[in-house]
Amino acid sequence: MKKQLEKIFNSAVLDIEKATSTEDIEDIKLKYLSRKGELNSIKKNLKDLSEEDKRVVGAFANDIAQKLEDSVKEKYNLIYRKELDVKLQQEKIDITLPGKFIPQGKVHPLTVTTNEIISIFQSLGFSLVQSVNSPEVETEHFNFDMLNFPPDHPAKDMQDTYYTNIAKNVVLRSQTSNAQVREMENNKPPVRVIAPGRVYRNEAVNSRKNNFFHQIEGLYVDKDITFGDLKGVLNEFIRLYFGSSRVTRFRNSFFPFTEPSAEVDVQCIICGGDGCRTCSNTGWLEILGAGMVDVNVLKNCEIDPEVYTGFAFGMGVERLTMLKYAVDDIRLFFNNDVRFLTQF
Repeated sequence: MKKQLEKIFNSAVLDIEKATSTEDIEDIKLKYLSRKGELNSIKKNLKDLSEEDKRVVGAFANDIAQKLEDSVKEKYNLIYRKELDVKLQQEKIDITLPGKFIPQGKVHPLTVTTNEIISIFQSLGFSLVQSVNSPEVETEHFNFDMLNFPPDHPAKDMQDTYYTNIAKNVVLRSQTSNAQVREMENNKPPVRVIAPGRVYRNEAVNSRKNNFFHQIEGLYVDKDITFGDLKGVLNEFIRLYFGSSRVTRFRNSFFPFTEPSAEVDVQCIICGGDGCRTCSNTGWLEILGAGMVDVNVLKNCEIDPEVYTGFAFGMGVERLTMLKYAVDDIRLFFNNDVRFLTQF
């Protein structure tokens, strides 16, 4: 048995010397040192020896096993370092080279502004209207009649409104106020909502106007709502959106669906009030219209104006974005010019 152990040892040493890869070393370990390896096969026969022979042969077998383990470990480390050096050389990179630029998509500036406005009004207690109450393709009934537009109002003329071929008196909505009417019809006061969305008007396209743009409407109907509440909400919105340093003004206006009505202007950020083509040399840019909900609109929605009052406002997302980021032409938002969009 001792000679068998010596033979196994010599054979293993020869195999270790011939090994050229870590895979070879793993095979040697499996062949000689594993539970089913040749050394363990010999050790299983020790039970058939005398007690004296067991001690001698057992100690010799353990000594051989330890020597083989040390030799295998040493050869493995040597081969592993060589293989690692080769691999590192093959995968070597020059860390001084500049990295590759990978362009990333950005959120469109109009979407950024819309999300910011929504976030501000939600922090003031307003909720988003349900999409079912804010359709872009609308009837004259909700787009005009329910909002107290008289039958001969200029806005109903083909020059201002896009009429469709879907059916008679079906239009592309000219303001998101239709969402306010539907909300008041389907919900009892208190109603406090905002309605962002796309609107369409048959207007000449220039640096300040487009025939397709975005609005955000707001509505608050409850008991004891006053014009002071309206000014308070809008002033807080302007402060949060533009900062307290932005100069604003409220001025009288008229809208069929509000009475009294006002328009809110912000000092032109392009010219600083000295006059330019963006503000038509007035030094001011209108950002929104507002007012107290007209009594007739409340009655149309079956809300008792003797019990409830409310205010409404509507703002153009493009105009607010232009003021926030000093953009002097509304058409830039729709040209898909990457040079413009990447700035945001």
